[in-house]
Amino acid sequence: MPAGGKRVLLAKPRGYCAGVDRAVIAVEKALELYGAPVYVRKEIVHNRHVVETLRDRGVIFVDETSEVPEGELVVFSAHGVSPAVHAEAAERNLRTIDATCPLVTKVHKEVNRFAKDDYDILLIGHEGHEEVEGTAGEAPDKVQLVDTAEDVDKVEIRDPSKVIWLSQTTLSVDETMERVDQLRDRFPGLADPPSDDICYATTNRQVAVKAMAAECDLVLVVGSTNSSNSKRLVEVALKAGARASHLVDFAHEVDEAWLEGVETVGVTSGASVPEVLVMDLLAWLAERGWGNVDEVTTANEKIAFALPHELRKAAKA
Repeated sequence: MPAGGKRVLLAKPRGYCAGVDRAVIAVEKALELYGAPVYVRKEIVHNRHVVETLRDRGVIFVDETSEVPEGELVVFSAHGVSPAVHAEAAERNLRTIDATCPLVTKVHKEVNRFAKDDYDILLIGHEGHEEVEGTAGEAPDKVQLVDTAEDVDKVEIRDPSKVIWLSQTTLSVDETMERVDQLRDRFPGLADPPSDDICYATTNRQVAVKAMAAECDLVLVVGSTNSSNSKRLVEVALKAGARASHLVDFAHEVDEAWLEGVETVGVTSGASVPEVLVMDLLAWLAERGWGNVDEVTTANEKIAFALPHELRKAAKA
C-alpha cells in the first residue's frame, strides 16, 4: 500500500472535559495545600493513567468512606455521591472536598425536585456505575434504573401523569433516545428532563466521531475500560460506519494486526483522558507510516468550571 494513502483523522473535541479537568486539579490542589496523604473515594475520574499518576504523588484511593481514618481529608470523585455518603463522612468527622461535576450535580437536583413533587423517576443509565448510584441515592424510593430494553418492561409507576425520565451524563445519545421511545410507548405521559442530562462533552465527542467514522477503516479510542463515555465512543464509531474500532489505554496496547489493510485511522479520546496519551498514540502511528494527520473539528469547547468551594475558601485563607 503506498504510504501516501495512509492518514489519521483526529477528532476534535476529544479528551478532557471541564468536569474532569476540575476534579483532577482539585486533587492536585489538595495535595499542594494539605500534603499527602489525600484520600479519594473511588477513582477521581475513570482513567488508569490519571489514577496511577496521582497514586504516585500520595493519593490513596478507597472504595468506601469507612476506609478513611477519622478526621482525615477525603475528596469525592467527579461522578458524585449520594446523601448517605455525605452523612457517613460527617459522622466520621472527615474533612471533605466535593469534586462532583457540576453537570452531575444538576441531575441530582432534578431528582430532588421531582421526588419532592412525588414523581416516579426513571433513571436511564448503566447498572453499577458510580454516577448512577449517587444520583439514585438522592431519592432511592422514587428512582427506578432503566439500563436495558428488558428493564423497560419491569418499570412500575403509580400515576401515569407523574413520571419523568432523567439520565446518566455519559450515555450514547442515540441509544438513550431509543430507550426513551420504548418507555414512552408504555407511558405516553412520560415527561422529559428540564434540560439535557447527557452532558455537552459526551455529546460533542460522539458528534465528532460520527463526522469521521464512515471514512475510517479503524477508529482508535484512547480511554479506560471502566470509562462509560469512552466505551460509548467505540460503539458510536461502529454504528456510524467505521470498519473496526478499539479502546486502548496506551499506544503500546494497539495490536499491529489491527492495522493490516488499513489506510485511514480515526483517533479520539474519552472525556477523562489527558492529551499526552493521544500524542503518544499519534507518535506510535507516525512511526508506522501514519504521519499525515488531519483534525476533524465539529465544535470548539470553551466551558470551564470553578474549583470546589472548599478549595477556593482554603486558597483565600
